[in-house]
Amino acid sequence: MNNKKFWQDKRVFITGAAGLLGSWLSADLAGKGAHVVGLIRDKVAHSQLIRAGTANQIDIVHGDITDYATMERAIAEYEIDTIFHLAAQTIVGIANRAPLSTFEANIKGSWVMLEAARRNSTVERMVVASSDKAYGTHAKLPYRENAPMQGAHPYDVSKSCADLITRSYANTYDLPVAVTRCANLYGGGDLNWNRLVPGTMRSILRGKRPLVRSDGTLKRDYIYVRDAVRGYLMTAEQMDVARGEAFNFGVDRPRTVLEMIDAIVTLSGDADLAPIILDEAKNEIQDQYLLSEKAARVLGWKPQYSLEDGLKETLAWYEAFLA
Repeated sequence: MNNKKFWQDKRVFITGAAGLLGSWLSADLAGKGAHVVGLIRDKVAHSQLIRAGTANQIDIVHGDITDYATMERAIAEYEIDTIFHLAAQTIVGIANRAPLSTFEANIKGSWVMLEAARRNSTVERMVVASSDKAYGTHAKLPYRENAPMQGAHPYDVSKSCADLITRSYANTYDLPVAVTRCANLYGGGDLNWNRLVPGTMRSILRGKRPLVRSDGTLKRDYIYVRDAVRGYLMTAEQMDVARGEAFNFGVDRPRTVLEMIDAIVTLSGDADLAPIILDEAKNEIQDQYLLSEKAARVLGWKPQYSLEDGLKETLAWYEAFLA
């Protein structure tokens, strides 16, 4: 599906609208004729939402995801029929240093949104962002959707909890909600420089050797933000079959940190910038990657971007941004 006609005049609430995924999803939905309402806590001056001009095309609610009164007011007064709950604290290192704010945003923020949605009869569909991190450590890979949620460290636990709470609302209250578990997202607009792709690209574009926090052998699956946006839209469009379900979204081609850096360096054409391996990362799972067969079978979703094509578009974005 993922068609323009479906979204025409839909009233859509996006939490975390100024984040990487939220910015691209807001732009896509506004372009399809939806009435988009975005929740923003902090104004991030250089966010893609502002740079692309999308902030001028949507309504904006300023507030904290944990504030129940604000969430219920927004859903009720804007007569929301579709919710994409993306707001979260997404950085593993921050979660390790300050777990309480991560638990507040990721766990309480999720139950606040779910309860506000349950109490408003206008809501017809809701998609909640979980993560491949929600699975925790498993001996058997890739992760399938029926693998248990067993996060062991603050960020992973916060996503495991939010994932379980979301599906409890579907099972107990018949809330029309589905869960998405994406691989590592990348794309233009990610301003978290300690993440692999933006950090590496900024270093290379400034003629510096990229830093590797781990030993470089951690293996992950990576998904381009535009492919993730399609996954979210297709999940919402097909809520009749997605209701109460969880879906993995990845390219099913895991790569190590060093392989990703090598791919970025190759695209940049500056082969002299070998990475500096710090090997200081803590509480990181060694290997994490998904199987996206269910999304293909049930929703008809498959990634459209190769890693090279996604990285090319991303590198072009950072070249313009850092110029």
